[in-house]
Amino acid sequence: MTATTDTAAGLPPPGSEADLARRRAQEERLRKTWETPKGIRYWTAVNNTEVGVWYTATAFVFMLFAGLLALLMRAQLAVPDNDLISADLYNQAFTLHGTVMMFLFAVPIFEAVAIVILPQMLGARDLPFPRLSAFGFWSFVLGGVFVCGSIFFNAAPNAGWFMYPPLATDEEQSGIGADIWLLGLSFIEVASIAAAVELIIGTLKCRPPGMRINMIPLFAWYILIVAGMILFAFPPLIAGDILFEMERMFDWPFFDPERRGDPLLWQHLFWIFGHPEVYIVFLPAIALIAMIVPTFAQRPIVGYSWIVLAAVGTGFLSFGLWVHHMFATGLPTISLAFFSAASEAVAIPTGVQIFVFIATLLAGRVIFAVPMLFATGGLAIFVIGGLTGVMVALAPFDWQAHDTYFVVAHLHYVLIGGMLFPIVAGIYYFYPITSGKMLSMRLGKIGFWLMFVGFNVGFLPMHFTGLRGMPRRVFTYPGGLGFDWLNMVSTVGAFVFAAGVGVVVWDVVRPKSREPYAPRNPWNAGTLEWLTTMPGENWGVRSVPFITSRYPIWDQPNLIRDVDEGRGLLPDAEEMKRETLVTSVLDAEPIQCLRVPGNAWSPMIAAFTLGGVFIALTFKWWIPALVSGVAFFCVLMFWLWTSTSLIPEKPEKDVGGGLVLPLYRSGPASIGWWAMFITMTGDATAFASLVFGYFFYWTVHADFVIDGGGPGVLWPMIAMGLLLASWAVTLLARRWNSADRPLPARLALVTAAVLAGAGGAAGLMGPYTHGMAPTTDVYPAIVWILVIWTAIHAAVGVIMLLYCLARSLAGRMTAVYDIDMRNVALYAHFLAMTAVVTFAVVGLFPLIN
Repeated sequence: MTATTDTAAGLPPPGSEADLARRRAQEERLRKTWETPKGIRYWTAVNNTEVGVWYTATAFVFMLFAGLLALLMRAQLAVPDNDLISADLYNQAFTLHGTVMMFLFAVPIFEAVAIVILPQMLGARDLPFPRLSAFGFWSFVLGGVFVCGSIFFNAAPNAGWFMYPPLATDEEQSGIGADIWLLGLSFIEVASIAAAVELIIGTLKCRPPGMRINMIPLFAWYILIVAGMILFAFPPLIAGDILFEMERMFDWPFFDPERRGDPLLWQHLFWIFGHPEVYIVFLPAIALIAMIVPTFAQRPIVGYSWIVLAAVGTGFLSFGLWVHHMFATGLPTISLAFFSAASEAVAIPTGVQIFVFIATLLAGRVIFAVPMLFATGGLAIFVIGGLTGVMVALAPFDWQAHDTYFVVAHLHYVLIGGMLFPIVAGIYYFYPITSGKMLSMRLGKIGFWLMFVGFNVGFLPMHFTGLRGMPRRVFTYPGGLGFDWLNMVSTVGAFVFAAGVGVVVWDVVRPKSREPYAPRNPWNAGTLEWLTTMPGENWGVRSVPFITSRYPIWDQPNLIRDVDEGRGLLPDAEEMKRETLVTSVLDAEPIQCLRVPGNAWSPMIAAFTLGGVFIALTFKWWIPALVSGVAFFCVLMFWLWTSTSLIPEKPEKDVGGGLVLPLYRSGPASIGWWAMFITMTGDATAFASLVFGYFFYWTVHADFVIDGGGPGVLWPMIAMGLLLASWAVTLLARRWNSADRPLPARLALVTAAVLAGAGGAAGLMGPYTHGMAPTTDVYPAIVWILVIWTAIHAAVGVIMLLYCLARSLAGRMTAVYDIDMRNVALYAHFLAMTAVVTFAVVGLFPLIN
């Protein structure tokens, strides 16, 4: 299975008239198949080359908006007793600044860059679910505009980007802004998880032949790790958002101490998300440096295995650090010691990554172009932030520095040095791939020095401001406390830094139509994304090559020529279908030629109708929320019915090089099965967070379970039995469908749907028949949340089973073409586990408590 250049593969001799005609015909078919629509239909595009650029540009617009809010705050703090803006506007500004930077820039920008770069880096035509990427983008846009626009109506959230109760749960204190934060960001989190699913499957299943798991580019490794972290970090926040909004909307007392709620539960759920979030931001930026450093050292990375292990270790340890944000809450000493040690330990894998970069630079001949300037400058700033991080990881020091400007300085040294500078390095490095043009090296250097000097002038004094006792989140301060000149210096530095950002932005957006196209592979890089021509084409790589090296452009002679001449795999689009290669997870053996859907309105409409649900719920507009929900459901069904699990016109296809691959795979070999598994893993994490909440309340209240006030045993056990029966019958339906027995399979699907619906209803009957009022106490409230969660999942299971029935009746699901059936059976496994845990906790645990 190699890219051949001789007539033994059925190809004409290179350079012959027949060969040139073959290549022109292939390129024309590919160009038409992957064409971006014109006019208003341009916005239906789903190509990664379009959606990724939209995503990146939008994330930067949000970043600039948040930066303007930061300048407004610094102007307010420049002198004592300033009245430039009011306290309320200041609170809205700093809340939105943190919210936008974290949720609308730091995480989305890595997903956006990955959507652009990852397919080409993996030698793929596109990511496996291009419409999912488009859906994520439109969700991101709508949610971001909704949250950011609130400040223009004096309705922005004003309780901090962490939204601590009880301040944020008090409607009189926080107003509608807290609901906008909760529901707007919950919608944005949908986009983040959708992108994570896409990127994980793209990295694991869409690599070129020969690119084994130990040969994938470091950028892809980091993206895989971070996308996996999103699946375990974002769901706890979503669970917390559910509890938070139920308290604000329906007065369920999850964080109300008077009814045995506890505000600390929110802090736990938020920081279980919040500290991994720092590394979710940091690791993709390091990934960019991991691509830039070998290129400008002109040698392979030193210690590939070490840096991969260090990245995995950083991701793993990041989930054990969240309590170091809570050292001042009165936790037991043993907890302080454990989390302090974990916070120190994470410096080890972080240091390994930095030392690997230094070793690579020392072993090569460094070219200090603009990308390297930003990369090295970012590392220098991040190291300072890491050192102050070690300081605040020590509980005694943290008690002194907590909630002072020392923490503000530490946070910005970590995030701007560890994320923003590498992102700008990546923009200068990868810009030719997206536009075919080079950015200005002169403007880049000016921008770098303004940003580097301005940042340090702005944020270094904040360490001393904090050590002198200035608290964070205050809109003004009296003179004569030793803060005056430090704040003025910080404000001047912030504006210098902003000027540097402005230079970079101008360099990106300035007209370049008269400039020549960049030479191909202008940096002389060694990885596959630089196979692109200048300007690039929408199809990604011209033909999928066979890979034998981590830096194939450097190590494989004639690779570019063979790819351009269509002597790899998938060199053509004979059926005018968009296609990419699916390979095995570990060894990258080709297993399928995947047909990916093309441009459509459905992702945009689905995002806007789902967004309508969240926006309507914010204002408690129940009827519009219901109408939007029904519209979203209809669009989703149309999307799934018309563009997923389609039966191809033939079972297999010659993809070139004498290799014939199937056009349809189901079960664990299919990307749909992987998407279901990964999505349900995130779903299970959110459910585990709710169960964590139940037992958290149990640990802080000796009499948490109210005697005689629970849901009883009967109804929970009936619900568990019905849902387990539905699970067993679903597995029978899968077996009978695979045995080509459609009638018993259809009857089983109906039976499983009835059992699932009855199981969900029975679960709700337990707290209902026992009169558990969720507004009176936290115990009935958390029980209701768990049974409602399970009942909703049972209802989704009913819809899935009936969908399979409809597909079977329509002839779209058969014994061979059974992706839908296998995916629903996989969902049934997760539903069964959810049912067992839920009803054992609410029904049986009170008996042993």
